[in-house]
Amino acid sequence: MSAPAAESVGDLVRLRAHRPEAVAEAAEARSRRPLLGSSGRLMIIAADHPARGALAVGDDAYAMADRFDLLRRLRLALSRPGVDGVLAGADVLEDLLLLGALEGKVVLGSMNRGGLAGAAFELDDRFTGHRPADLFRRRFDAGKLLLRIDHGDPGSLETLHTAARTVDEMAALRLPVFVEPFLCRRTDDGGLRTDLTPEAVATSIAVASGLGGTSAYTWLKVPVTDDPDDMARVMRASTLPAVLLGGEVGGDLDQAYEKWRTALRLPTVRGLVVGRSLLYPADGDVAAAVDTAVGLL
Repeated sequence: MSAPAAESVGDLVRLRAHRPEAVAEAAEARSRRPLLGSSGRLMIIAADHPARGALAVGDDAYAMADRFDLLRRLRLALSRPGVDGVLAGADVLEDLLLLGALEGKVVLGSMNRGGLAGAAFELDDRFTGHRPADLFRRRFDAGKLLLRIDHGDPGSLETLHTAARTVDEMAALRLPVFVEPFLCRRTDDGGLRTDLTPEAVATSIAVASGLGGTSAYTWLKVPVTDDPDDMARVMRASTLPAVLLGGEVGGDLDQAYEKWRTALRLPTVRGLVVGRSLLYPADGDVAAAVDTAVGLL
């Protein structure tokens, strides 16, 4: 079955307007691959930030608000050798589908996007994105959920419960789910602060690993601590396969590369999921940033 493909973003907009069924056709026709290739490693480009209203990169508060520019950067990143796939919300993934950029790639759908960045309800991160059934129907390869826990917020229990049931649903469909756990707390000014101490990261990993009735299809998506010795201890909190998240690294990408390189030597770490640092590098050279990250694997 052949699906219509957009040659440009302008074509994509016209296709969306006149043939919305093209999304399903492209998903059905997409060539797939195993989650892990022969290297046993994963290099995933993350672009799930816009659905939470998290549009800032460095000093530019609306860098990711330009969807045309974001798609250009994503297509370039996905075209580089060694890049396995992409993590994004439904709209971005469907744009890439229609542009033909997901052929032979691993596709991870972002699931809970309700906790908008900076909102009073940010910790009430409901599943407003992909449902397990959506990922299965679109023939995507995995899902990702964010699990932020505040010991002082009774609502975190509902977050844990919903995440656990989602782990169960994904396992029933034999779809991997990448769980990104954090302990966090509200500051005096109402902001949200993530605790990245080794103790907090290890605790969040232990909690995430125990979600649901089975962990057979659960992966972890974890931050990198500053001290390599701490990171080695943190990653002993679980035997589940894990990928490192990039986060914002500021202007010192070289330091981030070195931290990732060291952590990638740990036995449970299977790859990288990095977004803004590679899509919006300080020098503007997306291809070089992506190629360097791939080289770490």
